[in-house]
Amino acid sequence: MDRKPLYWITSSHKDLKKFPVDVQADIGTALRFAQEGEKSSSAKPLKGLGSGVYEIVDNYNTDTYRAVYTVHFEDAVYVLHCFQKKSKSGIATPKKDVEIIHARLKVAEAMAKELRDGKAHS
Repeated sequence: MDRKPLYWITSSHKDLKKFPVDVQADIGTALRFAQEGEKSSSAKPLKGLGSGVYEIVDNYNTDTYRAVYTVHFEDAVYVLHCFQKKSKSGIATPKKDVEIIHARLKVAEAMAKELRDGKAHS
């Protein structure tokens, strides 16, 4: 089966590696689904960021871990942000994390354009 490449934007991979091993495995499985053109049951669309942006939510003990990725660009999957949700009130993504996701989505867009342009010239 063809699998799209997976690109980690800025510190997202390093941040994931700080999560418990079980959480890392669960998120890794969900990302593999995305690479294969599928959607894991743990991945939900992240509202307000356009189509193709998903959030994986994994609860472990009493903590909640999240990974945000996009499949908006057809040649690859981009992991935008991995973080532990600290707030105990509400399910909304904290504003600081939304800002990080927005900024990293722009980085992913630039990377996708470079990849497309590189393929067009080869």
